[in-house]
Amino acid sequence: MNDCCDINAMADVQNYADARQIAINKVGIKSIRHPIRVADKSSGIQHTIANFNMYVFLPHNFKGTHMSRFVEILNANEREISIENFETILRQMVQRLEAQSGYIEMSFPYFINKTAPISAVQSLMDYDVTFIGAIEDQKYVHTTKVVIPVTSLCPCSKKISEYGAHNQRSHVTITARTNGFLWIEDIVGIAESQASCELYGLLKRPDEKYVTERAYDNPKFVEDMVRDVAAALDNNPKIDSYVVESENFESIHNHSAYALIERDKRVA
Repeated sequence: MNDCCDINAMADVQNYADARQIAINKVGIKSIRHPIRVADKSSGIQHTIANFNMYVFLPHNFKGTHMSRFVEILNANEREISIENFETILRQMVQRLEAQSGYIEMSFPYFINKTAPISAVQSLMDYDVTFIGAIEDQKYVHTTKVVIPVTSLCPCSKKISEYGAHNQRSHVTITARTNGFLWIEDIVGIAESQASCELYGLLKRPDEKYVTERAYDNPKFVEDMVRDVAAALDNNPKIDSYVVESENFESIHNHSAYALIERDKRVA
């Protein structure tokens, strides 16, 4: 057989030694899409498309990693990847690439069917969700990140105005490291219950009246939002650590208001 067609005879440049003596913390591929299935609290299973980032640690003595193996690992599993086999895929990746540590980020839109507060009309709301898996020293750690859009109404505006108050859409982002299974819906519910008012995909006029008055009766600064969400996360035993962020897209300013709280509950 001609050597140019013999795969075994081809040079494997990635395995060459590297003389610079500099390790790389994360090397791999980004933005590859693949179908997944996610546990849905109301209907059992939800099918969606995820965007994957896959990385491994590269020791100082190796020139490069084998990029094609990341794609092979992704496609070697079931047609649809699920949270149940997420850790398995990550461990396969670390073993196949002979790495000390590995990371997979799986980002996808997740839909929740919501019922309007007065008319009871139903509609879908979408949320940006990311599952982050990491293996370091053979230990697996799972983190869930959810971006939850809500309404916030300014307490100061309400206090100083003779009538009305300015409000805006806000994004509450919860990044939680868990010690057990936690529904995406439960994470969403924590943020929505602490906002001035939650959002809905479809509202009738009686619903609009309700959500407007609900927000007016429940004003929140961005500081209030992160503190109230943090208190709720503190009370959830399935959450070991978290970062909660709130960004208010101001309706009367050309900037956003922002606040963040980070806590590891395992540290006294």
